[in-house]
Amino acid sequence: MDRVVVAVAAGILFLQAETEAAQLRRRIRERRARMKMRERRRALMACLLHRGKCAARPYAQIDYSIPILSIYFTGADLKPAFRLTRASVNMLLQMLPREKQHGWDHEIEVLVTIYWLACGASYRVTADIFGMPAATVCRIVHNVIEDMMGILHQVIHFPKAEEMEEVGAGFARLAGNEAFRCTAGAIDGCHIRILPPREPHRRSYLNRKLFPSIVLQGICDSRGAFLDVYIGHCGSVHDALVLRRSPMYKQALYPPAGYFLLGDGGYPCLRHPVAIMTPYRQPVSTPVEERFNRHHAKARNIIERTFGILKTRWRSIFLRALVIRPVFAPKVVGACCILHNICVATDDVCQDEGDEEAAQEGPEAKTEGTGVGRELSGACIRARLAAQLSAPERLPACLFEHDYI
Repeated sequence: MDRVVVAVAAGILFLQAETEAAQLRRRIRERRARMKMRERRRALMACLLHRGKCAARPYAQIDYSIPILSIYFTGADLKPAFRLTRASVNMLLQMLPREKQHGWDHEIEVLVTIYWLACGASYRVTADIFGMPAATVCRIVHNVIEDMMGILHQVIHFPKAEEMEEVGAGFARLAGNEAFRCTAGAIDGCHIRILPPREPHRRSYLNRKLFPSIVLQGICDSRGAFLDVYIGHCGSVHDALVLRRSPMYKQALYPPAGYFLLGDGGYPCLRHPVAIMTPYRQPVSTPVEERFNRHHAKARNIIERTFGILKTRWRSIFLRALVIRPVFAPKVVGACCILHNICVATDDVCQDEGDEEAAQEGPEAKTEGTGVGRELSGACIRARLAAQLSAPERLPACLFEHDYI
């Protein structure tokens, strides 16, 4: 009897399960039918809205009616909107990788990134200008800047051995004396405002002027093109310590033997592992030292002008706090340095409006670099340069004038 009851109960449960499964399959069929009907209605509405074109508009289709895009595709001047000439934009387009399987056009993504750098607008404002979602603009900016980091050493690199003579001749012309023909570059640091992280890390980003920043260490040639950049240290780190932590110093990559860099009073006077000539501390004791400081400042000022041009072209990036994560900020600054070198290569001139803050910081305005041992000091080389500079047969060479960018 028990077996009969169990069998009957099992049969009833089986029938109930079959009934529920049939109802579920019916609901799924009805839902699919409703979805198909909804898709047909959307396709019909799209056909009506697009005057008989049944295909829906692709997501990444270019809308040529957008004003900012019409400037590019009609051949108009790009500099008022993008702060770059068409030649500079085309050079960047050629250097960046183009392999893409989907998404927006290569030119559109580059234009979005350049506009974001030039205007310093938020992702949402840039999205409204280009007619695309804000999340897409954020993704485009990050992807393009990552691609630009891939060509960093292709655009910013040390000169070859056969180019060193030309580099030295440029600095001799800037200084107005042949004694500086062995100059390989000018080095300095620049503070970039950022929105710092929360405490306790915020305090380490405050520099000596009490605003949060990261440090850009740059080396440039006599034309104002960057030869090396080292970006990312907190603003509280001294220029001399940033130098010692840079790969250029640790690996003694530059300058080559027989050449030196020009630095301000914030750096130590060195001959090894990197030769750096700094001015004599104020007040100077002899006319020889005063003459050396004067010509040294003429040649070294090119790095100040380079930073000034960088801040003038990308003023929204360098003259106000970057509203991005501190981890991403060094890449944004590096992208601006890449674009600066491209502009120098294409003769895309942007006049320096004058960085009054940097101009007031002469060698005496900065803290003297950390002391070094006698075996590393470049004081003897500096003394020989000063003596050569003041030699009677060298005085007529001082008639050269500045060659401003």
